Amino acid sequence: MEKAASRAYLDHNASAPLLPAARQAMLDALDLTANPSSVHSEGRAARKIIEQARRDIAALVGTRHDHVVFTSGATEAASTLLTPDWQMGRAALRMSQLYVCEADHPCLLSGGRFPVSQVTRFGVDGNGILDLEALTQALDRHDKAEGLPLVAIHAANNETGVIQPLAAIGAAVKAAGGVLIADAAQAAGRIVLDLADGGIDFLILSAHKMGGPKGIGAFVGASDLMMPRPLVTGGGQERGFRAGTENLAAIAGFGAAAKESAVQLGQVEQLRTLRDRLEDAVLALAPDATIFGRQVERLANTTFFAIPGVKSETAQIAFDLAGVSLSAGSACSSGKVGPSHVLKAMGYDNADGALRVSIGRMTTEADLALFKAALSSILARSAERTKAACAA
Repeated sequence: MEKAASRAYLDHNASAPLLPAARQAMLDALDLTANPSSVHSEGRAARKIIEQARRDIAALVGTRHDHVVFTSGATEAASTLLTPDWQMGRAALRMSQLYVCEADHPCLLSGGRFPVSQVTRFGVDGNGILDLEALTQALDRHDKAEGLPLVAIHAANNETGVIQPLAAIGAAVKAAGGVLIADAAQAAGRIVLDLADGGIDFLILSAHKMGGPKGIGAFVGASDLMMPRPLVTGGGQERGFRAGTENLAAIAGFGAAAKESAVQLGQVEQLRTLRDRLEDAVLALAPDATIFGRQVERLANTTFFAIPGVKSETAQIAFDLAGVSLSAGSACSSGKVGPSHVLKAMGYDNADGALRVSIGRMTTEADLALFKAALSSILARSAERTKAACAA
């Protein structure tokens, strides 16, 4: 019999637990004191670790190792790519308009280095899928004499787990002569991504979403012929695309996590089975619950749900006290009071908010049992409060 869990960590979309292989790679790298840019033996040993990590990350997403540029995280990668100023070889290339999705992560919605007047937002349907027709029509109207269209969209939503139709979006962008950036922070290591398919020009990656360390990410191109104007300039590291001495230990952990994620992509169905059982438990306890995006393709590890009369902030605290770690929406904005911008974009008015459960490879049946017991207790207390209020 499986031992009961004392705590259940069900918040992998906020940050996945550090994989043992990533931890070991970081510890090994910490033993190297040299600067990776140094030409002596110690420096070359450090450089070898970086280049191996680059190869492992490239292999995960189907591109060449020299198309991987390390950054401090996904937000910096997005800020670098979201710029009007690009280079095509030695020639300047202008992006005149940025197109983003209303349900995107804030690092895309912020527009990066584009002025507000050059950012166009598109809505989603009730399942969280981008309005492709509206995007296509806007791209058809785009005046390429002013510059090319740049489209940036999340591959999979961080709250709902809904996966966007990237092939169709990519085809529309290519037909318009534009450039497509996909924020794959949540998708990488959870669904197959292949830059060799030709629809996506750049991916944004984050190590700690796939079991690597925090504070390291990358932008990865299908090629390096077209590149953005650097955000961080200085010493010329990362072939001049991102200056600053490389974070050797974090990069080593990132590479190890990417390699492990590529191997474990075949375990998706196991995650989906656990996720579906969790959702069945939610609906059995609260038949009036809404599970967002359930009618379309989602990440196998993600559930975003709301129960009428259950306030997400209060429930999140109650879950924590019961030993269950989960989120009331995105971890990037969970400290803010207010409805989810993702649900608002989907047309929902959830004044009480919603709860996100995101599981991983180490999630067990005991974790799900602890979640179910906590939810049952929360609903029982909510019913008691409602009864007392009606009696008064």
